[in-house]
Amino acid sequence: MTEEQLLKMAKEAKSNKERLAIPVQDMPSQDPKVRIHNMNEVAKGYTKQQAFIEANRCLQCVNHPCIKGCPVSIDIPAFIKKISEDDIEGASNVISQNSLLPSICGRVCPQESQCQKYCTVGLVKKDVGQAVSIGRLERYVADTMAAKGKDSIPEVAADTGKKVAVVGSGPSGMAAAADLRKAGHKVVMFEALHKGGGVLVYGIPEFRLPKSIVQKELSKLNKMGVDIQTNFLVGRTESIKQLMEDDGFDAVFVGSGAGLPKFMNIPGENLVGVLSANEFLTRSNLMKAYDKAHSRTPMLDIKKVAVFGGGNVAMDSARTALRLGAEKVTIIYRRSDKELPARREEVEHAKQEGVEFMLLHNPVAILGDEHEKVNGVKVITCELGEPDASGRRRPVPIEGSEQVLDYDTVIVAIGNNSNPLIKLTTPEIETNKRGNFIVNEETCETSLPGVYAGGDIVLGAATVILAMGQGRKAAVAINKYLDGKSK
Repeated sequence: MTEEQLLKMAKEAKSNKERLAIPVQDMPSQDPKVRIHNMNEVAKGYTKQQAFIEANRCLQCVNHPCIKGCPVSIDIPAFIKKISEDDIEGASNVISQNSLLPSICGRVCPQESQCQKYCTVGLVKKDVGQAVSIGRLERYVADTMAAKGKDSIPEVAADTGKKVAVVGSGPSGMAAAADLRKAGHKVVMFEALHKGGGVLVYGIPEFRLPKSIVQKELSKLNKMGVDIQTNFLVGRTESIKQLMEDDGFDAVFVGSGAGLPKFMNIPGENLVGVLSANEFLTRSNLMKAYDKAHSRTPMLDIKKVAVFGGGNVAMDSARTALRLGAEKVTIIYRRSDKELPARREEVEHAKQEGVEFMLLHNPVAILGDEHEKVNGVKVITCELGEPDASGRRRPVPIEGSEQVLDYDTVIVAIGNNSNPLIKLTTPEIETNKRGNFIVNEETCETSLPGVYAGGDIVLGAATVILAMGQGRKAAVAINKYLDGKSK
């Protein structure tokens, strides 16, 4: 069907049956053979025509089921309706009432397990992949407004005389800082690294999220009056208590993320050529090691790469390795394709680019040569047994199925634990056995009065929009807390 025919179909669609007949619009993207040789964004974004067609797939349900899947409760049908009316500024206004980072969330949030999971169109078609492409439409609105230079800066209330410290400049910290500053408080963000943005900058590759977009969002905070101090490691430069007692901060929000990489505790993990995904991606994303002519950050000369894990970070690592010149990249994952936790879109992109998938296999040892450099990985074949606590079928090793495979680099991407630094220097903050901060679910307040937390430091592994949701929830509670201190 031609675009002209689709446009006609979308314009004339009035009944639910007619809207359901409109096919989902594919996202334009770079050719896989081309994109593995550059760091440019893979997904190019909807055209105006595609956005109009996709927006007209929305049934405008009376009960708005998609909203319940959005952690910040964006009025999704309302902004989509605006797109169908060619009122992009109106759509942006609807989104901005609840979301501060639409250009980012539209790119990296797993909509298929959040808002799109509840979309009536997807439920009717019994395929979440056929749901209205809410995330792509959100990105279209944000990018269109940015291209027109119409990024709005929220109004800031009169000075309250209160000071709030925000630890970490990732999505939860950015959301909290914006809402707290809008309320009139002085807000200072403390970032351990030399650039703001947290995981958005060091964790997500340029080809999925251009860093210029993150910097643009941070510049909005600057224009609102938020002070962002980099190279300031809370827990080392100063503790939480020092911020409050010595520097006069009335409240603290901790959004420091979960930056302590997990390893498998198998033989050979100390060999040269074994990297955590954190280190590998930080070198590439934050330090731009892929730009060998200009970056001063060294990177191993990688040829045959094994990536342990099956989540989005594993996909990011594998796809980055290809762009850094690897000849062969393999995802080694102990369950089947069905259980891969990564976004389906990221899995498909990885496959298109030539990443190999060794499923139902688990690494049991990393082998090295006489120079203690990686030269192989021993894996064992698995079969799926009964479901475990996560609800997924448990991988069971098959005795005697071990084999040795030839690799020179291993990237471990099996998740992160919370960095223990703040807990060690502020023992009054209660944590669970995984090191995550224990907070009041309604207010995000920790066991230390005046200290709140959200994002990965609480949830362990949160999406961008979930982290934002907690940042905003904490800001509401902090405003009430500070209001009480004023009386």
